[in-house]
Amino acid sequence: MIANLAQLAAVLATALFIFSLHWMNDPKTARRGVIAGVTAMVIAVVATWIQPQIIHHGWIVGAIILGFVVGVPLSLVPLTAVPQRTALSHAFGGLAAGLVGTAEYFLGLGENPAHLTTFRMTALVAEVILGFLTFTGSLMAAGKLQEVKWIPQRPVTYPGQNVVNIGILGIAVALGAMVVMQPAAAWSPQAFLAIVGLATLFGVLLIIPIGGADMPTVISILNSYAGLSAVAMGFVLNNKLLVTAGALDGSSGLILSIIMCRAMNRSFTNVLFGAFGTVQKAKAGGEQKAWKQETVEGAAQLLEQARLVVIVPGYGMAVAQAQHKVRELYDQLTKRGITVKFAMHPVAGRMPGHMNVLLAEADIPYTALIEMDEINPEMPQCDVAVVVGANDVVNPAARYAKGSPIYGMPIIDADKARTCLAIKRSKSPGFAGIDNELYVSDNTWMLFGDAKAVIGDLVKQFAGGSGIH
Repeated sequence: MIANLAQLAAVLATALFIFSLHWMNDPKTARRGVIAGVTAMVIAVVATWIQPQIIHHGWIVGAIILGFVVGVPLSLVPLTAVPQRTALSHAFGGLAAGLVGTAEYFLGLGENPAHLTTFRMTALVAEVILGFLTFTGSLMAAGKLQEVKWIPQRPVTYPGQNVVNIGILGIAVALGAMVVMQPAAAWSPQAFLAIVGLATLFGVLLIIPIGGADMPTVISILNSYAGLSAVAMGFVLNNKLLVTAGALDGSSGLILSIIMCRAMNRSFTNVLFGAFGTVQKAKAGGEQKAWKQETVEGAAQLLEQARLVVIVPGYGMAVAQAQHKVRELYDQLTKRGITVKFAMHPVAGRMPGHMNVLLAEADIPYTALIEMDEINPEMPQCDVAVVVGANDVVNPAARYAKGSPIYGMPIIDADKARTCLAIKRSKSPGFAGIDNELYVSDNTWMLFGDAKAVIGDLVKQFAGGSGIH
């Protein structure tokens, strides 16, 4: 009876996981998708808990309590910290898979070596390698996003780095193949621990040469790795629900990674081994154009005379937590009959959909959020493009500068607008480490300062009517 109930619960949880992913495709049903996913996970935990072979209930209760102790504070982080919180979630998932795989191997070795079949050992090795590299890789990604002092945000590269990385992974896989063939040999436990160490090291070395501009894609890839490690863990534990849930997680992460790579016109290998974000030395010589600065009053006049305004959000908006002020500006402009649209670049921010989440929090209508491919044809008709903290995703150098690290990456055509107002904290380059030619274009005017303060001042201009004619 309990076995049948558990199987029925597993089928229900799997269906809810599938519906959760489907509903998350549309903002109108995204909340329903979250609820479905949470419900599915609760059902999955209960379905596992009621299995007759589960006898240490106290450990499960303790783990649930510990999960709440860690999870509740993580849920309270500001939206600007969601990317690194997501990376930490991947780290926890990878660590769990790695520890379970390690425990299963040594328990099987001590209690029933015959149980360590070739298939089971293959799944164990895959689980451990994917789990531990996801663990340390996600921690490194979270550290880069959090700008931890001892973790460099810029790519760290050295000669022969890719050879070293591939060599470490290759040795881990080779040792894994040896352990699979002879799991009970005298040297196998040491080899297994060496695999754990190499996978842990590889996760660190994999992320070090990757710059912040690639973090959205890296987070997606790590999500895929975490899902694949869960699939392997499901095979090890003979848990069909874990296999299907991990497969859904891994495949969705992989699909998202492919979408992100296409959005940047890059390949997986280029993201993982290309060191995008390397600081480029400025070329000497040649005429250096000056940055033209505009006042808040002048910017307000330009906006009031516009018919179409396109706002391009970027990470600077997230750092300043300016999304609510952006909503106020949106309200002031639309109240005057001005059409306002938001140009959404797939990799703006530090995680997939980062800008969409922030703007949704400010209750900006989803119909106003226009994807890059749809908004670019309208940019020549745009009267004013307002760039709020975006940098590399609006840099015209991506179109023609073959020596640039962002060459070939599709961008928002903010430079094609009649006038561009760029809100920026300083003259420092973006994560790609190169100067943005948009900022010195003839039709661009700079508004220096914190995005929240600058847009707040613009809103005051409209609300009070001061300086607008």
